[in-house]
Amino acid sequence: MLRSSLRFTSLCAGLLISASALALSLGDLSQQDATGGLKDALTQSAQVAVKQLGTAGGFSNNPDVRIGLPGNLGKVAKKMKQFGMGAQVEELETSMNKAAEAAVPQAQALLVDAVKKMSVDDAKGILSGGKDSATQYLSKTSREQIRVKFLPIVKQATDQVGLAQQYNAFASQAATLGVLDTKNANIEGYVTEQALNGLFEMIGKQEATIRENPAAAATGLAKKVFGTL
Repeated sequence: MLRSSLRFTSLCAGLLISASALALSLGDLSQQDATGGLKDALTQSAQVAVKQLGTAGGFSNNPDVRIGLPGNLGKVAKKMKQFGMGAQVEELETSMNKAAEAAVPQAQALLVDAVKKMSVDDAKGILSGGKDSATQYLSKTSREQIRVKFLPIVKQATDQVGLAQQYNAFASQAATLGVLDTKNANIEGYVTEQALNGLFEMIGKQEATIRENPAAAATGLAKKVFGTL
């Protein structure tokens, strides 16, 4: 009886020691490894998103991010296509998507820089945050700088299309009448905003993939961090 009691006591002690060791390893991970693992995963997500979008067809062939005309302009465009008058609309939408595809590669350096500046506190917030908290961090820390990079590239690309001027004239008038959001009142602003939305949507998809399947992460440290979530 005494031996059984001793065995049970030893087993309990062993379980307590194991639990303490596990808790310590999780604590160490959150403090020491979280930042490195998140940086690896975010860098991977950003690079994959840029590669997917910054190529011919990256926007136009992806229904999740394809850029069409906004609001009521889009509704009119659909009607024009239905009645066989969509050639000009197609030309304009094609130019918008090509402009976004040309601009996206400029985002990579800024995204990587934002990742490098991530602090331990940032990493803890991301780990305890929502499913897209890493993407939201990138958007918050780099979106405005990326917008500045995108605008001149988009403008240069859309200026080459004669319909761009017609869009701006019509859209600005529609905006003053409250029919169209003011941020869509010129084509370069609209395409830039849509390109940014598409970029962070694709980064978010990459983050979701790694969260759901840590094995999809490119580095062992990222696998380790996301494997604990």
